[in-house]
Amino acid sequence: MKVGRKPAFDVESFFDSLGIVREVREFRRNQIIFSQGDSARDVLFVRKGRVKRTVVSRSGKEAVVGILGPGDFFGEWCLSEQPVYIATATAMAPTTILVIGKEGILRAFHAEHALSDGFIAYLLTRTLRIEEDLIDQLFNSAEKRLARALLRLSRYGEQRDLETRIPKVSQQLLAEMIGTTRTHVNYFMNKFRRLGFIDYNGELILRRSLLNVVLRE
Repeated sequence: MKVGRKPAFDVESFFDSLGIVREVREFRRNQIIFSQGDSARDVLFVRKGRVKRTVVSRSGKEAVVGILGPGDFFGEWCLSEQPVYIATATAMAPTTILVIGKEGILRAFHAEHALSDGFIAYLLTRTLRIEEDLIDQLFNSAEKRLARALLRLSRYGEQRDLETRIPKVSQQLLAEMIGTTRTHVNYFMNKFRRLGFIDYNGELILRRSLLNVVLRE
């Protein structure tokens, strides 16, 4: 089972079979799901929509640390020794979340090893991406960071289409994701469009050729 992407079985049906109680919650666009510093009691699963995770420093500077979509779990901090949410989660669009209490998710892990193994693999993959993001910030140009962020949003590698359509994201959000200014993002987005790597048509269209920017020395 590949948790967080295309599960080998229906997660909700599996919870039904075990009689695990969970709650379905609906969030409107820009509604906060939980805030940084809140007590963490549940694991959450994105049924539909998109979720932005942000952190705020003591000086008040905010950074986007992740964008989640359907099939993604989050809120795993409730399973740690310090059950506190370390980031704020906000719905980026009308979003449906499945909320599973700590006891319920632990019972599910014990009952189905494929779920627990997949969940661990999912967390390791996300940890690896965080490390890659750090390396990206330290060593790569803003242009490469932007190209990589766009490919991540399109979930590059999970499909073989030459083009991928994703809901348009603001240039300000992209700037916060890669640690640069909106002016720089605007410049590179125009450049990518001029080179045929992306296009706008109500949605943002990404072409596989955008990968050339990331691979370029």
